[in-house]
Amino acid sequence: MPSLVENLIIDCADPYELAQFWSEVVGKPVDDEDEPGDPEVLVPLGNGIRLFFNQVPEVKTIKNRLHLCLVPDVPRDVEVERLLKLGATLLDDRRRPDGKGWAVLGDLEGNEFCILRSAAEKAATGD
Repeated sequence: MPSLVENLIIDCADPYELAQFWSEVVGKPVDDEDEPGDPEVLVPLGNGIRLFFNQVPEVKTIKNRLHLCLVPDVPRDVEVERLLKLGATLLDDRRRPDGKGWAVLGDLEGNEFCILRSAAEKAATGD
């Protein structure tokens, strides 16, 4: 029998603050039992998987070995702008003139994640 993913762990300095950011990214609330100062904070995604923010003493120093690729329900560039306003940073712009490609962003603590094209954008180009 295969194993199921329950948590995606994200090490960080401030679990509650980072969970608040990701709560806005994915449109899901922080777990009701979590509060500022907690060393572990959850954002249940509603599909059985939880983003689990875990306080660690060391800061991020190198590129992530694992990251999220997100498909927005709005055009990719609209979502990139929304996330930049939330405090994300643009780390690498892989968007192409033909509308394909993606943007690599960093969250509040520098963890990389990608914003891909929406399903509608892919359908419009036959991808």
